[in-house]
Amino acid sequence: MDEQEFIHTVAEQLNVEKEQAKKIVSAVFHELHDRLTLKEANDAAAQLPEGLKSLWRTGDYPGREVKRTHKPQFLRSIAEHAEIPESEATHATRVVFKALQTVLHSTSGMEGEAWDIFSQLPKDLKKVWVAAAKPQPAKRV
Repeated sequence: MDEQEFIHTVAEQLNVEKEQAKKIVSAVFHELHDRLTLKEANDAAAQLPEGLKSLWRTGDYPGREVKRTHKPQFLRSIAEHAEIPESEATHATRVVFKALQTVLHSTSGMEGEAWDIFSQLPKDLKKVWVAAAKPQPAKRV
């Protein structure tokens, strides 16, 4: 799945325009990336197609510290950066997590690189990651 397919999948699942979907993907990627160690963020990037790598690495800088956020702050930041209601941030995050799991060839979110990401999340975000692997109804953001 390339960047355009990824964005299209997210747009379709969230019933939003592609530009809005790209904002959402960028916001989720930024928060997830910053929640991981530098090594793990780089390992995940190595598994992504080129276009998604640039979205994944947006805002990266040498020597960055792991951002130890939990679900409320994580979702608040996504809502703010994606310019969506906070009440929609969980669903939007699940959709992006699911698409990311697909790119990482993980059907349950618990295989390979997806497992490595999962293992670095706090319990409350692990629940969102696992829930993403389950089928979700389409919902307007």
